[in-house]
Amino acid sequence: MKITQEEVSHVAKLSKLAFSPEETAEFATTLTKIVDMVELLNEVDTEGVPFTSNVAANINYMREDVAQPGWNREELFQNVPEKERGYIKVPAILDDGGDA
Repeated sequence: MKITQEEVSHVAKLSKLAFSPEETAEFATTLTKIVDMVELLNEVDTEGVPFTSNVAANINYMREDVAQPGWNREELFQNVPEKERGYIKVPAILDDGGDA
């Protein structure tokens, strides 16, 4: 399945990313190769192969939930360039600058 430069540009725009035409072409080529490689999995005969959700023998080790002292808020805020009402103020990422 070929990924076009237009598709890469569209997704980049949705992601608020900007790429040069050369980068867009390179991404299109790379993504096409990745999709083609994944499509090869459709050719694998999995008839009779049991479903596997996890191949590792993971065990969840739970620690005791113990309250610990936190950080000093005033010390943490010493390196913050801008704050407002006790929160770190960051640039808006939405087009209209509205609330998220």
